[in-house]
Amino acid sequence: MTQKLTILFDLDGTLVNTAPDLMAAHNHVMKKFGYQQKNLSDIKHIAGKGAWIMMQRSFKEEIKDEKLKKEMVREFLDYYAKNIDKNSTPINGVTSFLKWAQSKKIPMGVCTNKQERLAVDLLKKIKLEEYFHYIAGCDTFDFNKPDPRHLTNVIEIIGGDINKALMIGDSEVDSQSAINAKIPFILVEDGYTEKKIDQIPHDIVVKNFLNFEKIIEKFL
Repeated sequence: MTQKLTILFDLDGTLVNTAPDLMAAHNHVMKKFGYQQKNLSDIKHIAGKGAWIMMQRSFKEEIKDEKLKKEMVREFLDYYAKNIDKNSTPINGVTSFLKWAQSKKIPMGVCTNKQERLAVDLLKKIKLEEYFHYIAGCDTFDFNKPDPRHLTNVIEIIGGDINKALMIGDSEVDSQSAINAKIPFILVEDGYTEKKIDQIPHDIVVKNFLNFEKIIEKFL
């Protein structure tokens, strides 16, 4: 029997405020390799685009040394993995909403462009992993957001119906993923993006997850 609704979430900036720990890892690498460090507002604008792009934005000129790139990315991932939950916290209202959705037997999944092992580890450490039927990272499949299959595969895996599913995210990548998958998109404000709200196509926009169940009830 197909469930009435399946909810998919992005992770960074949507479910969890991970910017402080991403900034710490970024600045650790910058300091070690002798490059400019960033502040929190800078990190939020580039956090959703991968470790290397975060670092590339800190260089005065493009670095083309592939060996150096790999060393820096490896250092970033190693440091971040060891410090992934130091200052990362759930977005306001997330835990209460997930408990409500679980009580309604709504299947939920995570579609993130973070590596799967890091996503799972973070969600376990901040005690959110139990609410999700499946967690798909950038390396779970042979494709990732904005490819619609990142979303549609998860919907299929958890027994959902593509015609009764929605995506919640904080960036243009999440929006485009939902558009490509032809499902509704709910935008979380103040996310990890350089775009303004009116530049990101969405069906609904929210500040956080407080009273979020009232919005979801309309889809049930």
